[in-house]
Amino acid sequence: MLAQGTYDADYIADCRGQVEAEIAAFDIARADSDVDDTALEDLEGSYFAALLLALEMRFVHRLRAKEGKDGNPLNEVRLLVESLMSNGGRMVEDSKLGLDPERSVLHTRPGEDIVLRYDDFVRLSRAFFAEIEARYVED
Repeated sequence: MLAQGTYDADYIADCRGQVEAEIAAFDIARADSDVDDTALEDLEGSYFAALLLALEMRFVHRLRAKEGKDGNPLNEVRLLVESLMSNGGRMVEDSKLGLDPERSVLHTRPGEDIVLRYDDFVRLSRAFFAEIEARYVED
């Protein structure tokens, strides 16, 4: 597939709705669960790591030139996914991107283990969608 320089606003809205539905599904499962807190924490980390991968895949062909290299949430998601898939779940460093952990959404430093919790994913996904809309919506 060729790189995409724009996304239709309806496509972005549909993707946001799907992600929000997955977050709501976790809420329901957590409320209805008889699982102990430790098992629920393990499930939470796995669930939101998988959901982060699914989020990235919806926009994986975005043009990097439009994404920028300023440490924005798109850069952060890209690096988090790369870290989960090919660095044993430890945050990679990319010297080409200006991802400052202090200014990033999750504040994950290179070499740290990535552990996504509910609130982390909600903040990150919302920042990601805002950045996608700002940079890629068709006019």
